[in-house]
Amino acid sequence: QHKVILLHDNAPSHRAKLVKEMIEAFSWEILSHVAYSPDLAPSDYHLFPSVGRALAEQRFTSYENVRKWLDDWFASKKQQFFWRGIHKLSDRWEKCLASDGQYF
Repeated sequence: QHKVILLHDNAPSHRAKLVKEMIEAFSWEILSHVAYSPDLAPSDYHLFPSVGRALAEQRFTSYENVRKWLDDWFASKKQQFFWRGIHKLSDRWEKCLASDGQYF
């Protein structure tokens, strides 16, 4: 079984007693959240740049076309693409702490 490390933004709903109890019951580890940094959010450092590059030359005429393009783009990504982004997180978290909150 794989170890689960949970990163969340300390929103009040994430700190609720019931949520804390469930996290403890599942034996999940909480990755302490340093001050907000795009260096730490997988969507910011992995997903959005990749989507942005793919979108650079696209032109859409409707919301439906955008939605279909995004559905197709996500479906075209192999599991390894998402795995890489998620598994970069621990290294990026350590760099974030070492940089004392400075962007890198």
